[in-house]
Amino acid sequence: QVHPVESGGGLVQAGGSLRLSCAASGRTFSSYTMGWFRQAPGKEREFVAGITWSGGYTYYADSVKGRFTISRDNAKNTVYLQMSSLKPTDTAVYYCAAASGIATTRPHAFGSWGPGTQVTVSS
Repeated sequence: QVHPVESGGGLVQAGGSLRLSCAASGRTFSSYTMGWFRQAPGKEREFVAGITWSGGYTYYADSVKGRFTISRDNAKNTVYLQMSSLKPTDTAVYYCAAASGIATTRPHAFGSWGPGTQVTVSS
């Protein structure tokens, strides 16, 4: 099992960029699909981006496609989310999570979650 911890959140102006990192303890990190989710106040948690164990397949929510890029470094047990052209609607707490098995967007398939990091985009 892995234990993710997010970092890199903060306040940014609309149109700006931010990179989130997720460091995960555990020797089996490289065997997990990793995902980023977000939850805005009063809304349900939603899938943002995912990456398979090797990094060979990435997938995104339509709302962030072309603006966000997920990547991973298995040697460092870290997954990243590069966010560009940020919008106020991207404001949320961002969570990193790990799932065993194939690529998925379903939150219930992710068994390990980080505590989250706040991203606020001002207009």
